[in-house]
Amino acid sequence: MPKAKRKPRSAAAIESAADMTPQAMAAALEKNPDYRVLRRLVPALHFDRVAQGPVVRVVVLDTETTGLDHASDKIIELAMLRVDVDSTSGLPVGDVQVYDALEDPGMPISPQVQAITGISDAMVLGQRLDEARISDLLQGVDLVIAHNAGFDRPFCEARLPVFAHLPWGCSFVDIDWKKEGYGSAKLEYLALEKGWFYDAHRAEMDCHALLAVLCGQLRTEYRTGLAKMIESGRTTSYRLKATQAPFDAKDLLKARAYRWDAEQRVWFTRIADESRLNEEFQWLKSNVYGNRSACVQLERLEAAQKYSKRPGELSVSQI
Repeated sequence: MPKAKRKPRSAAAIESAADMTPQAMAAALEKNPDYRVLRRLVPALHFDRVAQGPVVRVVVLDTETTGLDHASDKIIELAMLRVDVDSTSGLPVGDVQVYDALEDPGMPISPQVQAITGISDAMVLGQRLDEARISDLLQGVDLVIAHNAGFDRPFCEARLPVFAHLPWGCSFVDIDWKKEGYGSAKLEYLALEKGWFYDAHRAEMDCHALLAVLCGQLRTEYRTGLAKMIESGRTTSYRLKATQAPFDAKDLLKARAYRWDAEQRVWFTRIADESRLNEEFQWLKSNVYGNRSACVQLERLEAAQKYSKRPGELSVSQI
C-alpha cells in the first residue's frame, strides 16, 4: 500500500517561523515536553531588590593556574565578585563589584592549560594582579566562596596572604548536590540543569555561573544555595582520616567521596558538622574495618582554617 504523502508546509507557515525571534522560538519549544531549552548565561551586575534584614558580604572567587600544585604552580587569572546577601531571603542585593585580571606566572603555560583556559603566554606577558584593588574588595567581607576551595584557597594564600584571614566556603563540598537531586556537583552540570550554558574555564564567567547557581532554591533545604553557604561558613568542620584502612576498602572509600592524600598516604573526607561524625564513625567501622575497633584521626577546622593547608586541632578517636 503506498505511503500517504506528507503535506508540504504552507509558505505562510514557513514565513511565520522565519519571522520568529529566537526568544519566541525558545518559548515555543519550551511548551513541548520533548525539548529542553538552554540559554546563554547573562552575568548579573545588579540585583534590584531591597534587603529585608542584615546583609552578609561575600566574595565569589575563581582562579586559573599553571597546574595543580600550589607550592610550584602559579595563578594566571584571578576573578572575584563581591556582593551583599540579604540574610532574610538568602538573595543578593545591590551592585556586584567585579575584579578579573591576568598575571604573568614567570614560567611557560603548558599546552594543556592553554587548551583548557584559552590563556596563552602572550596574554599574560607583563601582567600583574592589582594587590591594592584586591585588598580593597576584601574589606568587610564575611565569606569567600569558591567551587573548589581546597584548590583555590592555597593558591590565593600563597600569592596574597590577606586571604588567610578570611573564612572560606566550598560550594562543591558544603552543599550535598547528590541529596539535592543532581547527578554531578560540577559547576557546568549544575548550570546546565538550571538551563544555562556559558564559556567555562575562564575565571570571571565561572564566578558568574556559580553566583547564578547559588541564587537558586535548594530542593530539599528550602533555602538558597547562598544561605546554605553562609551558614556552613560559620560552623566548625572536620577532616576525618581513615587511618590504616585496609587496601581492599579503597573502592568503598572512593565511592563514599573519600579522597587519597598521597603525602600522608591516607584516605580522608570532610565532615560538615559534628552531628554527622557518629554516623561516619559507624559507617567506617561496619564497612571498612570489619566491625573491629579502630583508631581514626580527626582534624577540627575552625571557619578561618577550612580548605587551607594549615592544620587544625588534631585528635584520635576510637571507633
